[in-house]
Amino acid sequence: MVDQPWPDVHQGALILVPVGSCEQHGPHLPLDSDTCIAEHVAHHAAHALSDLDPVVYVTPAITFGASGEHAGFPGTLSVGTEALTLLLCELARSAWWCSRMVFVNGHGGNVQGLTAAVRLLRSEGRDVAWFACSSEGADAHAGRAETSMMRALAPRRVREDGRGSGVTTPIAELMPRLVAEGVRAVSPSGVLGDPRGAGVEEGCRRLERMGRSLVAAIYEWRPSRVGRVQGPSAGEE
Repeated sequence: MVDQPWPDVHQGALILVPVGSCEQHGPHLPLDSDTCIAEHVAHHAAHALSDLDPVVYVTPAITFGASGEHAGFPGTLSVGTEALTLLLCELARSAWWCSRMVFVNGHGGNVQGLTAAVRLLRSEGRDVAWFACSSEGADAHAGRAETSMMRALAPRRVREDGRGSGVTTPIAELMPRLVAEGVRAVSPSGVLGDPRGAGVEEGCRRLERMGRSLVAAIYEWRPSRVGRVQGPSAGEE
């Protein structure tokens, strides 16, 4: 969208806003992994919806999110839930010229802010929703699923020598300490899962399913009570 002058921007467009993070993803993945995935899914959907009326635009990504749980690692930059909520609200309010807006979210820590923002925006009469770039059967963080997707998207940015096993304890067992003390308290490497065995083909399949799920969600357009739209392939992670 941003390469166009304003007279070429269609009023009534559907806007996809990738929302990511800048946070540790273990010793092998880049800090912007969540953003990369969200951007790819948004662009995949926009391409698939190229014949849709109104036109679909992808905006520049929101590259900082609520990543306080990763604060124990150098490189993590977090704005927190309150600031993220405010940013999302003001962004959507400024887009008076679009018909619908979808925040395409790549980071689980953003969900509280997304839910709060979208609930408020919808109460104001704005047709806004959010979509989770979630993948069925995925491990929690920087494990096989995310490593596979980043190998598919940016293989040169994945450090093969850093792909040791992370903490594979079920996330439900880790959650009390993780919430209280952060990720580093439960995983010194920052990895929650096992990135070994990650592959390009698996990454492509996961990304393809996410893209199809977003397309289906846009066609169906049935925001949930918390403002989330999802297609038939959506899962939680």
